[in-house]
Amino acid sequence: MYEKVCKMLAEQLNLDPASITPQSDVVKDLGADSLDVVELMMALEDEYGITLPDGEVENVKTVQDIVDMMEKITK
Repeated sequence: MYEKVCKMLAEQLNLDPASITPQSDVVKDLGADSLDVVELMMALEDEYGITLPDGEVENVKTVQDIVDMMEKITK
């Protein structure tokens, strides 16, 4: 799951996947804006055939937060 999230973030933000860590703040460290975050969440929903609850998405700050949220929802 972590590798998939990193790959999607790297593609969307034009970053080297190696520069992304679990502790990377999606906005502050990776330079994503609110539209980037929404697009990533939509891509994850499409990829896994799920719907992310709005309340969960608002709490996402780091790459690990995204991974944790996805693992909780896809179980």
